[in-house]
Amino acid sequence: MHSFDRTDIQLLRALCADPRSTVVALAQRLGLSRNTVQARLGRLDATGTFLAFDRRINPVALGYPLTAFIEVHVQQKRLAQIVVELARIPEIVQAHGMSGPADLLVRVVCRDADDLFRIDGTILACEGVDRTETSLAMGEVIPFRLTPLLDRASRQA
Repeated sequence: MHSFDRTDIQLLRALCADPRSTVVALAQRLGLSRNTVQARLGRLDATGTFLAFDRRINPVALGYPLTAFIEVHVQQKRLAQIVVELARIPEIVQAHGMSGPADLLVRVVCRDADDLFRIDGTILACEGVDRTETSLAMGEVIPFRLTPLLDRASRQA
């Protein structure tokens, strides 16, 4: 785990506020040299701080207005192969191994209810998948965010 100092946190907060900022703009905004910002960004990137850019693309813009969460119950000895098969389904945008009654929680995007039905059927067709339970997301009430954690870290730094 990487430890962030006050400068790292300020840099991350500035990027949250304006992700398209240039290194020069970030340096001016934070009162740092361009080289310092460049080096910090490189180190943050090398330590895995930044996620892939595709996480910022809205699936609605690609024609997938609906999001659903599918709990997948599997035969444990086939889990690794099931994950490989699920990764081949383009509409699966995220999956987590879970503790509790379900083995996997899969986030899918779809065009409509018929598309969701098809995707669920594709998941069920994977050898070793016993059953699924599907919930359609009615709306995102708290979007993905890390700024509150950065604010807390800033106060503690």
